[in-house]
Order: sequence, then C-alpha cells, then structure tokens
Amino acid sequence: MAAKYINPFTDFGFKKIFGEEASKPLLIDFLNALLPEEGKITELTFKNTEQLGDSRIERKAIFDIYCENERGEKFIVEMQKTKQDSFKERSLYYSTFPIREQAEAGQVWNYGLKGIYCIGLLDFVFDDYYFGEEEDEGLHIIELKNQRGKVFYNKLAFIYLELPNFKKEENQLVTRLDKWFYFIKHLKDLQAIPAMLKEEVFVQAFAKAE
Repeated sequence: MAAKYINPFTDFGFKKIFGEEASKPLLIDFLNALLPEEGKITELTFKNTEQLGDSRIERKAIFDIYCENERGEKFIVEMQKTKQDSFKERSLYYSTFPIREQAEAGQVWNYGLKGIYCIGLLDFVFDDYYFGEEEDEGLHIIELKNQRGKVFYNKLAFIYLELPNFKKEENQLVTRLDKWFYFIKHLKDLQAIPAMLKEEVFVQAFAKAE
C-alpha cells in the first residue's frame, strides 16, 4: 500500500511539517509540549539556519530549524535518522552559535544571555545513556547541574527524543508530548488520522503531511 503521509525523518518531510511559515502553529505546539508551563511560547520567528564561523577556516553549521521566541530565547531543532555517535558533541557545538550571536561587537553587554534550547529528534538511541526499560520512555532533558543534582544554570538545555524508545500504543497516549511522539514515530505508516489525534493541531499536521 502506498504511503499516504510524508516521512518526518526526511529533510523534506521534517521541514514541511515544522519548518515553514505556515507550520509555525505546529512547531509552537510541539515545543510547548517540551517546555515547562512558565516557558510556554506564543510567537516564533525563523532565523537563518546557516551559521558561519568567526573566520574563514572555522567550520560553519547548518541547522534544520533555528528560531527565536517572543522573549529572545533561541531554539535549534535537529532531526537525525541515521545513528551518529557524536550527536551529543554536535549539539554542544551547535549551541555555541546562539551564544556567540548574543555578544554583538560595539554593544554594551553584561554577559546576560537569553535561553538556548537544542532539541534533537532521533531515530536511534544513545548507546551510553540508558536507565532501563521502566525509566526510559525516550525523552532526555539535560541541564547544567551541580554535584548535588541542583540546576546551576537554567538557560541552556539539551532535549533529546529517542523515537525507538517510545513504546506507547494509541490507547495509552495521555499528554501532548505523548501524542507528538506517536505522530512523529508512526506518521509514515498511517493511512488515516487516529482517533486520539483528532485535535485541531494534529489535523493540521496531517494535512501538511499529505
């Protein structure tokens, strides 16, 4: 049977669903499902996804999606289908660009930074980052913490969604994030909108994916 919906783990499919101006409501809803209540987004502006180094010999970076919310917080969203052992290092490298971007030459600056979120949608799992079947549902939120586990700095976060580790069936979906996980993981295999995803934002997402 021919596929009805595009595969979100292709460059075209991912950007069609989340990376176009008309897709902003979908991207906002997805990001809000990852953020705490006090960090909810109401507006997003897409930014240039190609970031140059500080000199001709420095490597540039090309993000899948790069955007900024109404508070000036930056979001890098990456889709990675093929397993990449250095993906964590890649995320860390990418995070340096929105940090340096805030240090504009000639401006009075006290080193105050806006929040930066690096988000990875992964079609593989980390080999060296595992907590067991009962604890691992595919979501990892990484922040800078001290030796007692308390957050030391709350303006830099790495959020990884490991799609293979999300095992919930349709009748087990509870949260908005559950539904986005399910949508992204199963979209390419679906032939109709599941009953649990017949909310307006997902109906729009399925329409974009046709």
